Amino acid sequence: MKVTFLGATKTVTGSNFLVEGAGKKFLVDCGMYQGSASDEFENEAPFLFNVNEIDFVLLTHAHIDHSGRIPKLYNEGYRNQVIATKATCDLCAIMLPDSGHIQEMEVEWKNKKRERKGEKPLPPLYTAEDAAKSLEIFRPVQYNEIVEISDNIQVRFNDAGHMLRVCNN
Repeated sequence: MKVTFLGATKTVTGSNFLVEGAGKKFLVDCGMYQGSASDEFENEAPFLFNVNEIDFVLLTHAHIDHSGRIPKLYNEGYRNQVIATKATCDLCAIMLPDSGHIQEMEVEWKNKKRERKGEKPLPPLYTAEDAAKSLEIFRPVQYNEIVEISDNIQVRFNDAGHMLRVCNN
């Protein structure tokens, strides 16, 4: 197994790990960089992997620094599953379109400054609509459910103490 750290190294945002093993390539998280302007510039950088070679994404939780670049991944052609707990999928249905709206508002402000300088406008990283479309590839699973990805890959989401868990007892 090979794990490549593509984000959240030397910083706490932009969580993104590429795992290669058992004949599969998958991501753990696809998060947005947040904080300084130089950190946020990383969001626009090309992915350091071929989007078409990714078999699935495991999303640990809904925080934008873990989920925020999934709409960008989707816009670049990724159509395989994003596997996450039902609670994470439900939160992403609210948070990702909101993030898209924020992207639209921020680029509008930046473009007003660019226009005054005679520079070309920039597109948003993604829109609220883009984010809503990306939700079609989310696959909700239950906590502690063993998810059979392949003969050699099984996944189970457990509590890690970082996110609230809703219990339906």
